[in-house]
Amino acid sequence: MQKWYHSFHKSTGLSPYVWVVLCILPFYFIFRSSSPIQITSGIIMTFVFLGCYVLSFVTKGWPIYIWTSLQIIISLSMTLLFGYVYFAIFLALFIGNIQSKAGFITLYCIHLVTTFVSVNYGFVSQGSLFISQFPFILMSLIGVILLPVNTYNRNKNDKLQGQLEDANKKISELVKLEERQRIARDLHDTLGQKLSLIGLKSDLASKLMSKDISKAQAEINDVRQTARSALKEVREMVTEMRGTRVEDEIFRVSQILKAADIECVVEGDPLLKNTSLLIENVLSMCLKEAVTNVIKHSEATTCTISIESTRTGLVIKVKDNGIGMDNENSRVRGNGLRGMMERLEFVNGSLEIVSKAKEGTLLIITVPNVVKNPKEEGSI
Repeated sequence: MQKWYHSFHKSTGLSPYVWVVLCILPFYFIFRSSSPIQITSGIIMTFVFLGCYVLSFVTKGWPIYIWTSLQIIISLSMTLLFGYVYFAIFLALFIGNIQSKAGFITLYCIHLVTTFVSVNYGFVSQGSLFISQFPFILMSLIGVILLPVNTYNRNKNDKLQGQLEDANKKISELVKLEERQRIARDLHDTLGQKLSLIGLKSDLASKLMSKDISKAQAEINDVRQTARSALKEVREMVTEMRGTRVEDEIFRVSQILKAADIECVVEGDPLLKNTSLLIENVLSMCLKEAVTNVIKHSEATTCTISIESTRTGLVIKVKDNGIGMDNENSRVRGNGLRGMMERLEFVNGSLEIVSKAKEGTLLIITVPNVVKNPKEEGSI
């Protein structure tokens, strides 16, 4: 429930003055009476009404309905005794600020009925007085009908707007967190592949130092070139976050497999014409992780990468003839495989693992086909 003085917006023009007039006007109707008792009771009811009106805004819970009930009684009495209808507008403004839907509907109906009944009775008992102020009474009745509904809907929209802003802030934070995690995974996978290649070539160079200096020097040059290439890729990833095509990634993983003395066999066409750049980037990262696991853990001599494109989806299989995945190997590969699954879930893809001890491991990566052509995507 908002405070009573927040009911008036900034830059309201003449509205505050209208409300001041409505607060002073009952005294005019009261002093028209010749009975001192009626005058005294009228003044008391006016101040009690204004006090209850303020209390109804500053209190919470069930006391609100007590103050509102007193206001309805006083408004009804002022209409019947003095012909002053305009306290009904105060009540209409307050009832619209009630947040409970049941409470709002109940008080709105009670106030509407009592106001119409008292006004009709006033036209019968004090016809000349009510007829003289008929335009103002008509506007008051329209306000009693429309003002609570308008205020209630406005407050509800403000509340929903606040909730929407909070939700947007949370979504923004989650997007930032997801982007940080994605960048961290991409950097890990990119550097992991290059550092694995550097490690393999460094080991090979150290073995060749005592046998063939020229070959060792060539391997060291390859290490230097690979390090520069890794640095370049990291810079490009951070500054541009560009996507990677599957065709380019297969060429790179075939090089690293060759350096690890693992035969690389590619089946199918790596040039994907009907796959978006986003999905190709996800597939490229998954290929990196799969080949890195083959090199590190499989002890394989052959790795086969198969690409099958259908009307409904794209399937990439990575098969090695290594030792397979036992409990220890599955624990070691767990983080990498989990990262692959997370990336594939982002594009509605899936990962299936088939492995038997001493019979190698088969990874089946499936993603849905995207009708949009990558060339069209790049032109947006």
